[in-house]
Amino acid sequence: MVIIVTGTPGTGKTTYAKQLAAKLGYTYLDLTEFIINRSLHEGKDPLRDTLVVDEDALLTALLPKVVANPEMIVDGHYSHVIPREHVAKCYVLKCELKELERRLKARGYSDEKVRENLDAEIFDTCLHEAEEYGHNPEVIWTSTKPTSTE
Repeated sequence: MVIIVTGTPGTGKTTYAKQLAAKLGYTYLDLTEFIINRSLHEGKDPLRDTLVVDEDALLTALLPKVVANPEMIVDGHYSHVIPREHVAKCYVLKCELKELERRLKARGYSDEKVRENLDAEIFDTCLHEAEEYGHNPEVIWTSTKPTSTE
């Protein structure tokens, strides 16, 4: 069964997933590259500056690959579409907001795209999506977790 790594852009998914794949001797799959190379999207949303992924087409293309190679780390926001019965572990990466903002700005993201991704992190969008698809995600902080001010 595969291991999936999801989270808001900039939380460190790729770094973590590549390190985990190397440590375990698993195959690494970049889901964004997979989507682009197989045209599993409906084009780009110019307002959000992101691909509009066809989740049904993605699952149809991805599932046979997952079944054929269960020792795989799948890195990407849409990795949660893989049915739970094929997933050994689901990691959701999170990042302290100031650090995430710094990382996204360093990538050259527009102010709107930075805000959208910070909102996604605040509202735990990736965590909730993984749970909605039946996964039991483990949260991994890639920066210092904020402490309570109580």
